[in-house]
Amino acid sequence: MKPVQSSHTEVADPACAKRGTHTDEFFIDLGSRDALSELSVIIPVYNEVTAIRKTVEELKSACPKLEIIVVDDGSDDGTGDAVQDLHGIKVLSHSRNCGYGAALKTGMRSASRSYVAWYDGDGQHRPEDLLAVALPVITGEQDAVVGVRGQGSARQIDRVAGKALLTFVARFLVGQPIPDLNSGLRCFPVDLIRRYAHLLPNGFSASTTSTLCLVERGYRVGYVPIKARRREGQSKVRLISDGLGTLRLIFRLVVLFNALKVFTLLGLSLVIPGLIYGVIVALEKGAGFPTLAGTAIIAGLLTIFIGVVADQVTELRKERFEDSWD
Repeated sequence: MKPVQSSHTEVADPACAKRGTHTDEFFIDLGSRDALSELSVIIPVYNEVTAIRKTVEELKSACPKLEIIVVDDGSDDGTGDAVQDLHGIKVLSHSRNCGYGAALKTGMRSASRSYVAWYDGDGQHRPEDLLAVALPVITGEQDAVVGVRGQGSARQIDRVAGKALLTFVARFLVGQPIPDLNSGLRCFPVDLIRRYAHLLPNGFSASTTSTLCLVERGYRVGYVPIKARRREGQSKVRLISDGLGTLRLIFRLVVLFNALKVFTLLGLSLVIPGLIYGVIVALEKGAGFPTLAGTAIIAGLLTIFIGVVADQVTELRKERFEDSWD
């Protein structure tokens, strides 16, 4: 059954993660350290040799009880080798580059703790922000939490237009604002996100899809402000190919999350003008209903019918692995 719960909640930073006054150090109380023993952190990486070791060492130093799983997605620069000698982490490897989402799914299959967080390996994220995102989920306050990049966060100008378009489409699909649609820092109960893993694409859109899926299914999704640092190394996003990928993602999200609404609107945009045009021409010329108007109406009705079928198929996909969620 689909849960019926409030899905948009702002969550304040937990008091347990306090930054120092003059340094970037922060301190974690014993209760928070114990809570994090239930957390697996998945770090998907592809050609991040300049940042991955520092990222893992920083995380291990701040949160020694974490299960850290690094998934090397077919890197050819020695990324996996850079952390192989670090004690107490899992390093998994793909023989070829399969995609960000594929790496996340590999990591989640290997996770052994009750909760799982996604964490970028390019140096953007900070351990204190992981705490802020994870604790509301571990304590049961939220079903999932997404880190929202706020003031002071590094931004990539070439992605602004695509993200704005995606955010607009997402708000239309789920009927509510989403502060940060594709943030790479987020946390869920492992059993919850695994049941929707079959819906996650292998590419960069896994973050966007997971957000929309949980919001659309009615789970309590919280949003915590974080500060993203400037990434180390080169971005893997390519303007033209990933721009086309964004258009494909929009179409996929439309079909997956609100096919009936979108196809109905498209169908009515053909049916209503066709009907008006046909009636006007028939009354003025007295030559019967015009073929063009009839074609537009039939095309509109077929579009609505396609939306009905697509909606039923996607509901079956989303409910395939669902059971009750307390």
